[in-house]
Amino acid sequence: MSPPVIDLLRQYDPSLPLAEASTIPSSWYLDERILALESRTTFSRTWQLVARADQVRSPGEYVTAEVAGEPIVVVRGDDGVLRGFFNVCRHHAAAVMTEPAGCAKNLRCPYHGWTYALDGSLKGTPSFVSECHFDRAAHGLVPVSVATWEQWVFVRLDAQGPSLEEFLGPQLIAEVAALRLDRLHWFERRHYFFDCNWKVFVDNYLDGGYHVPHLHKGLDSVLDFKNYTIENGERHCLQSSPMMRGDDPQFAAVRGGERAYYYWLHPNFMLNWYEGVMDTNLVLPRGIDRTEVIFDFWFADVSESARERNRASVEVGQIIQDEDMAVCRSVQRGLRSRAYHAGRLSIRREAGEHLFHRLLHADLMAGAAG
Repeated sequence: MSPPVIDLLRQYDPSLPLAEASTIPSSWYLDERILALESRTTFSRTWQLVARADQVRSPGEYVTAEVAGEPIVVVRGDDGVLRGFFNVCRHHAAAVMTEPAGCAKNLRCPYHGWTYALDGSLKGTPSFVSECHFDRAAHGLVPVSVATWEQWVFVRLDAQGPSLEEFLGPQLIAEVAALRLDRLHWFERRHYFFDCNWKVFVDNYLDGGYHVPHLHKGLDSVLDFKNYTIENGERHCLQSSPMMRGDDPQFAAVRGGERAYYYWLHPNFMLNWYEGVMDTNLVLPRGIDRTEVIFDFWFADVSESARERNRASVEVGQIIQDEDMAVCRSVQRGLRSRAYHAGRLSIRREAGEHLFHRLLHADLMAGAAG
């Protein structure tokens, strides 16, 4: 018989300093109950990326998404206000908007034709004539908190919680603003599927470049690994490295500038910035040992003359993901071994991972207590 979830959570001690700390236990990567609890807590109570801001600039433009198993739609109203709703018809629960993105004059459910205005209010109910005690005003789409930051749109499922600005914190907002992301333009999206728990991918990202010299030879050639730094905020981690002219021409041609910045925002959003180049990563659990990572690639110049160089940059990202896929699969397999329970953390390299595990523990303990 499996031990109670609360017993699994108590196997991790978040009070230990980094010098004494280990990772979260392997059971957290393998138990379906932990994954369900993460959905109810970590992914429901944090701000989750659902769209690019440029996708919903004009009235009627909308994007659909899924957050913690919930269907979501964000739409720009005729009044210019951006709103978010659960994408669930109030009649028989079908998805109201079924395309990934688009532009519409209203939100119309394809099942029975119930129609909502762009502000979510119910407007059309075919074959409803004299139903008793039916309050049309009380049957609009259920709203969800929505906010924008830099190039992105975020939603929070839980009704109560910090604003997006409070969640991000002034330090992160100021640092990212200094990068002038408004000079970058979206170029392409790719989807990667990893045979591992979502936390394995995040751990790999947050190991302070520990694995880079061993696994990513091309990337290592352009990073000054000896001067790689890790700085933790309340809910984010910045890993940063000076750049150098490497001996791998494929990487040197598309990874330049003075410094690289790698930001992680709890729990599952990353942005990787080089001069004139950025990619963002959205990490989505698709099962206990299956993870989707959505990559968006951004460049300062997206003109036709820059296309070849931009494509070369995307392909460099592909090389790195191929390398990470293999090792993440290996880690997930090893987590099932009776030989492994938890591993010690490096003071020099794994402060970000330590932060992630402590934040996750707090999320899950709060959910278990509730």
